[in-house]
Amino acid sequence: MAEEAIVARRRLEVALARIRPADMDLESAARARLDDLTKPRGSLGRLEDVATALYVMAGGVTPLRVDPVRFFTVAADHGVAAEGVSAYAQDVTRQMVHNFLSGGAAINVLCRTFGIGLQVVDAGCRGGAFAAHPMLIDRRLGDGTANMAAGPAMTEEVCARGLLAGMELAAEAVSAGARCLGIGEMGIGNTTAASALFAAWLKLSPERLTGPGTGLNAEGVRRKTTVIARALEVNAGALQSGDPIRVLAALGGFEIVVMAGVALGAANCRVPCLIDGFIAQSAWLAALKLCPAVRTYTLVAHVSAEPGSAALLPAFETRPLFDLGMRLGEGTGAALAVPLLRAAAALFNDMATFSGADVSGRLYAAGAPEGARP
Repeated sequence: MAEEAIVARRRLEVALARIRPADMDLESAARARLDDLTKPRGSLGRLEDVATALYVMAGGVTPLRVDPVRFFTVAADHGVAAEGVSAYAQDVTRQMVHNFLSGGAAINVLCRTFGIGLQVVDAGCRGGAFAAHPMLIDRRLGDGTANMAAGPAMTEEVCARGLLAGMELAAEAVSAGARCLGIGEMGIGNTTAASALFAAWLKLSPERLTGPGTGLNAEGVRRKTTVIARALEVNAGALQSGDPIRVLAALGGFEIVVMAGVALGAANCRVPCLIDGFIAQSAWLAALKLCPAVRTYTLVAHVSAEPGSAALLPAFETRPLFDLGMRLGEGTGAALAVPLLRAAAALFNDMATFSGADVSGRLYAAGAPEGARP
């Protein structure tokens, strides 16, 4: 291993060693508070689960805070796009970054609607660096990855640097006041990389995991499946090693690596991180492989329409917040989850309690039917 890779790995190992899991014993205190609120027990459903998760992530400190929220839409290109795995030309990655910066994409609209701070990260789009822009962060790891169907997508040193860059982005955002982070992406060819990562780590066949991505027809999906199978074969040595960095370097993308770093950084800073769809979930899976404690600081926003998403979440006994059949990426699904987090925090913080209000809790405590009143 080259000296640069050794140094980068050591830096990453030091950073990962600082991450501590949230104290799950705090769940009981959160549930006790929720059960004391003036409502039937459990009547707020998943909102109570979200409030409990936020309480645990906050270390039991109240009032619960979600705002300010900061999202990172991370963009990069993939060498595997040369294999014809996308319905769109690779130039679209760069074009969409310009669209983000001009405020015209779906993620821009949702962030404006919900008051979410948005930053666009160039992790390695083809065509060189973009002109400076207030919304843009340059964390380029290269001019797109290599073709993973012919060898590793990137070196281990670049992978480690990308993970550290993502952790630094999270730390900078929290230092600037952010109390909740979110990750999304853009990159032509990235559903191919994500599918390959799912196949490698979940031990599932590419046929089960591969979907249409940006809109491939049946023949396109078959071709994409064949390319993923070839990538798994070509990089078999890395996959057999069980080393998360080697696997991620072999099959990942620059945007996937940086998003994984943001999730790791959020855990290190003890703030929630909202995980978007299929590609972001592959980054989340990479972060979990590197540091299982990340799971205690993340919330998966939704089930992607890509088949791999439905395979991942049961494997990790994770319930997403909703399922709207979305597969756009960019962070759009995660953005839709922000109002749910705000609502859960507000209910936890501001509702009256049986112990503090002139309301009998006997009927509610017994789990009275919806609409019943003592």
